[in-house]
Amino acid sequence: MEIFKQTNFDFLGKKWPFIIASLILTMAGLASLAIKGGPKYGIDFNGGALMEVNFLKRPAADAVRAAVHKRVTGEIEVQDISGSQEVLITTEARDERQSDRVRKDIIDSLNESFGDRSGKVDINNIGQLSLADALRDPLQKAAVPMNEDQLQALAKAILSYRDTERSGLLQSLDELKNVPGMNPAALAVIKQVCSPNNFAIRRVEIVGPKIGADLRAQAIRTVLLALAAMLVYIAFRFEWIYGVAAVIAVFHDTIITIGLFSIFNKEIDLTVIAALLTLVGYSMNDTIVTFDRIRENIKLQRRGTFTEIVNASINQTLSRTILTSGLTLLTALSLYFFGGQVLSGFSFALVFGILVGTYSSIFVASPILIFWKDVADRKQKTRKAGPGRVESVNAEKRPSRVGK
Repeated sequence: MEIFKQTNFDFLGKKWPFIIASLILTMAGLASLAIKGGPKYGIDFNGGALMEVNFLKRPAADAVRAAVHKRVTGEIEVQDISGSQEVLITTEARDERQSDRVRKDIIDSLNESFGDRSGKVDINNIGQLSLADALRDPLQKAAVPMNEDQLQALAKAILSYRDTERSGLLQSLDELKNVPGMNPAALAVIKQVCSPNNFAIRRVEIVGPKIGADLRAQAIRTVLLALAAMLVYIAFRFEWIYGVAAVIAVFHDTIITIGLFSIFNKEIDLTVIAALLTLVGYSMNDTIVTFDRIRENIKLQRRGTFTEIVNASINQTLSRTILTSGLTLLTALSLYFFGGQVLSGFSFALVFGILVGTYSSIFVASPILIFWKDVADRKQKTRKAGPGRVESVNAEKRPSRVGK
């Protein structure tokens, strides 16, 4: 399928605006990284605790931060999740022992400021076994006929209803009358024993500082090894300058993407590293397709300068580039707008990485090839001229067989 047929756009004649834009983005990203002391790492790499809390009525972020500060020291970040009553609470942890107790400290702080003060069992933040234990004796005292298997089944059904039908947060115990197996006598006992809290803990992640540092080092090594392996492959498949050009383009994509994370103050976690590795492969594949067409055109002894051959090759692969990049970009945009907070960093990296990676294959990698070809041709003409002879190195150049 071809969107464009026999196009003849002068891409390389318009390369300078894109090169200047790349330089500006690169410098802005590096400046932001320098000012902020490096990327903003998530708890995967820094260590700490992340808690996703769903409120019946979400309090202000400053109020949540002040509440958590009563028990938890250090930097605390509270982020509202748009379109919901949820917040993300992130805290740092200076040692492994602190990581172990930070979850309890956060929950206790939230209970003090926003929790239910009835003293009853918190049905919004309890597990199946604990709920069954809390109900066992009261049900027996109320003479509600229920054996152990039925009790466990009822506790499981209550929590399943809470999590699937009410997004983990019951507003009233009367909602439980819709639970399979529930009867009025059991519901009356539950109302005596339990109470729905004003918030529910949806997700908890705790990572120690040492583990975070190890993950950060492994992530950096993984990205560098991937780039090195691709350089070797392309140098073997084509020529070494092709590999250098492709790797420089991928470095360009990665640096700009990380710089944008710093500029927009977004965290880098393991999902972002996965997105960066995806972009490394995606951008490299896009560049290889263009390089392969350049090599084929050189073997066919196409007429024209090397610049014209490269430009023609880009035009010949234009439909493929637009189809693959466009469809992938639409998917990434869907993830960004509808994937929720968990996929925000991953989709952000994909959206901007695809845009940057697509134009870098055309306006970064290809100009590097042309520059090297110009340098090689000038050196060759200088050698042929010999002592005392003057030969113009700016004369029209014919293409040479630069591919294998």
